[in-house]
Amino acid sequence: MAMFARNHFFEDEDEERPEKPRHYGLTEIRAPSYSITDLTRLEGILEAMGQFVDSLKFAGGTCSLMPKTFIKEITEMAHRHKVNVGTGDWAELLLQKGPSGFKQYVQECKDLGFDVIDLNADSLEVPEETLLRLIRIIKNERLKAKPLFGINFERSAIPSKEDRAFGAYIAPTPKGSEMIEDVELLIRKAERCLEAGADMIMIDAEGISGRADMLRTDAIAKIIGRLGLEKTMFEAASPETFEWFVRRYGSRVNLFVDHSHVGKLECFRSGALGMNPSSITRSRRLGPAIFF
Repeated sequence: MAMFARNHFFEDEDEERPEKPRHYGLTEIRAPSYSITDLTRLEGILEAMGQFVDSLKFAGGTCSLMPKTFIKEITEMAHRHKVNVGTGDWAELLLQKGPSGFKQYVQECKDLGFDVIDLNADSLEVPEETLLRLIRIIKNERLKAKPLFGINFERSAIPSKEDRAFGAYIAPTPKGSEMIEDVELLIRKAERCLEAGADMIMIDAEGISGRADMLRTDAIAKIIGRLGLEKTMFEAASPETFEWFVRRYGSRVNLFVDHSHVGKLECFRSGALGMNPSSITRSRRLGPAIFF
């Protein structure tokens, strides 16, 4: 995999890593599985690496399976380490109950200690104006809204070029199965979400950063160039992937990584000795001895 030199446009080499709460250079992690025994494991990760973790996200609806007391334990533990907690993808199932059901869901999330409500724009399958209303509902409760967008869209859902202006009405069309790539549409939708009050745009790894050897560097550059480095977060599934992001965009880039990669990512962000492509290969042979 080709590596790029660090882009000094985005970061001064001597700039120190800001203390929490940070507004850029954020690290979000996925909660490690979801059982009672993992509460102790999560506590160990936060005790050791909490100063480098900015947010913790539940995966696809798992919080709906847990006792509320257990969820509250997790959010309180995270808050002790100044870590925000996000819901993950679950809001789409609540929309079946209508707007009042979504408002109730937002209030319940607030009561349980969640700080961020994630909205998977791809799976929500709602009109654009409805997505913007959901963001406003979240912001009215003083929670953070983080929509997720992918680069692939159903062909039937893509408006013609003359209908892409801000606020244009898009007539509904029959749902299809053909998917095509449209980074411009992703950016336009994300821009509207930010204008509606969204705090951050999560970019789905599928088709963009899912594999280190197939990074869509052109799409990534266009997204960051239009939305801004501080308003976008990219999923980085492997050390090779987040190494590329840090080398290319500096430590200011916001990344979503597995909890086991927090230590390695922070070494890249801080420029620690030994964290280079050869050290990654070596760590694979030796095993994750010191990283959580």
